[in-house]
Order: sequence, then structure tokens, then C-alpha cells
Amino acid sequence: MNLRHFVRDVPDYPKKGITFFDITPILKSPEAFRYCIDRFVDLYKDSGATKIVAADARGFIFGAPLALELGIGFVPIRKPGKLPYKNRCITYDLEYGTDTLCMHVDAVEQGDKVLMIDDLLATGGTAEGMVKLVREAGADIAGAGFVVQLNFLDGDEVMKANDVRHDYLLEID
Repeated sequence: MNLRHFVRDVPDYPKKGITFFDITPILKSPEAFRYCIDRFVDLYKDSGATKIVAADARGFIFGAPLALELGIGFVPIRKPGKLPYKNRCITYDLEYGTDTLCMHVDAVEQGDKVLMIDDLLATGGTAEGMVKLVREAGADIAGAGFVVQLNFLDGDEVMKANDVRHDYLLEID
């Protein structure tokens, strides 16, 4: 399946000069959505992962059903003020600013092998933030999966610099 047919380009969003790659058409198509989850299952069924972490909010859409398919726990990584229990947080750079992600302090533990899932790898800021949160908790990274990787940005290099195996279902040059 060619997922590129299901990713919409939205110019000048969230600000002028940025093109937003919208994955909601994937979600509108049960076949395309199922294809993504099935591909991730194939990629990670033998990873040894004990938990999936996914970034607020589009990462949840792919991470939660994948966790169910793999029979492992799901951990939401959210924006500040959205988690009710004690958090560990990290601020990181984005293509168009900065952001902060938080995770419950007891969400992952030493000995966990964590798989990171998100919709898109661009500059790598969000992914690197997730890596730091997981490693600060004492867990290992089993890998990272993205629906889309933007090759014209540095996310691929950020993942390599953090020694994280990562996969993607669609690359956009």
C-alpha cells in the first residue's frame, strides 16, 4: 500500500513556511490504518519490548492499538499539566519552537524494554525527548517506529546519535 496517498500536505501550518504532513486521512481509511498497525506488528513482534511509549497526541493513535496487538503495556507521554500523578518532564526543540513532554514517574522502570511510537519523525526533537525520559527512568529502548519520516530534516541523524534503531512506514523527501 502506498501510504503517501493518505498523507495530506498542509502548507503554512502551524506557521508560515512550515508544511504540516497530516496523517488523519490514514485514520479515515480502515485499510490504511490497519496496514500501519500490521506493519508495526511485523517490525516489532520479536523486539522483546515490554512497554510502548507514545507522544501526545497522534502517537497515541498508533501506539495504543499496537500495544494491544503485541500484548504489552502502553504509556502515554503528555504535555505538561495533563497527567494526574507525579511526573518527570523534559523540554526540547521543535522545527518551529520548543515543547515539553511529561511521563508518570512510575510509568517505566529499570529493566523495561521500551518501544517508542509516533506518527512522524521530523527534526527528532520529540523522539529525543522521549528517549531521554525513558532512559532517565532506567529503561532501555527496544526501538522507535514512525508512520512518516521526513528525510529533508535531521530526525534520522538524531536517532542515530542517540543509538536508537528506528523504522518508518513512509519516507518523504
